[in-house]
Amino acid sequence: MGSIGLYHYLILSTLLFGIGLYGALVKRHAISVLLCIELMLNSVNINLVAFSRFLIHGDNVGQLFAIFIIVVAAAEIAIGLAICIALYRGKQTIELEKFNLLRW
Repeated sequence: MGSIGLYHYLILSTLLFGIGLYGALVKRHAISVLLCIELMLNSVNINLVAFSRFLIHGDNVGQLFAIFIIVVAAAEIAIGLAICIALYRGKQTIELEKFNLLRW
């Protein structure tokens, strides 16, 4: 059995991104959409770390970008959950099809 190479990480990342994209487009609840966006961001992190490991030896740029994306994702989740709580208090639901607040 061969070792795990860049190709395997790219396949895993593509599958995770596809699952996250499908979930973000199909799900109806806001929390589920936020979780799918997090899944897509984590697949990008896998790509960054894999490319940094296999293509740029001795340089940790991919890991630094991955940490930056984790920080941005944590902020996105905090703001997203705050918005979900505010919407739930106003409408008593977090189902995305029920909201038309930005429509004219």
